Amino acid sequence: MLDENNNQLGIMSLNDAKTYAYDHGYDLVLIAPAANPPVCRAMDYGKYRYEVDKKEKEAKKKQQVVEVKEVQLSCRIDTHDFETKANRAIKFLQSGNKVRVCLRFKGREIAHQDLGKEVLAKFEEYVSEYGTVDKKPSLEGRQLTMFVVPVKNTAK
Repeated sequence: MLDENNNQLGIMSLNDAKTYAYDHGYDLVLIAPAANPPVCRAMDYGKYRYEVDKKEKEAKKKQQVVEVKEVQLSCRIDTHDFETKANRAIKFLQSGNKVRVCLRFKGREIAHQDLGKEVLAKFEEYVSEYGTVDKKPSLEGRQLTMFVVPVKNTAK
């Protein structure tokens, strides 16, 4: 058994440990049930839970939530439309989000997948300063999909 200051009190029976803890105004908490004999500690359990919750909340605050934003293109996209979509993707990447680039094939366009891959390669080159390709273009049904992740900024 350990006391409230982590000092060892030695091996004692369950009743003696309970008596010690409750006489000093603490709770008896089982720390290592697998040990032989099991290790208990006299502590203020409410205060302990408060500290643990506080640490978890602090860790959660420092966590950055990464969302996946989507940009949809087509094989026959015009230059201005392409630039607009690419600039939107760059804004997503600058804010720290991942971008899914989907290129949909309509009708018989599916026969010309090389055109779609060219558009995605052009897109990759356009946003290369802000993001890198995480997942290369792959055909899923009638659309080519590619994932772009933001570049890590080391100099801040």
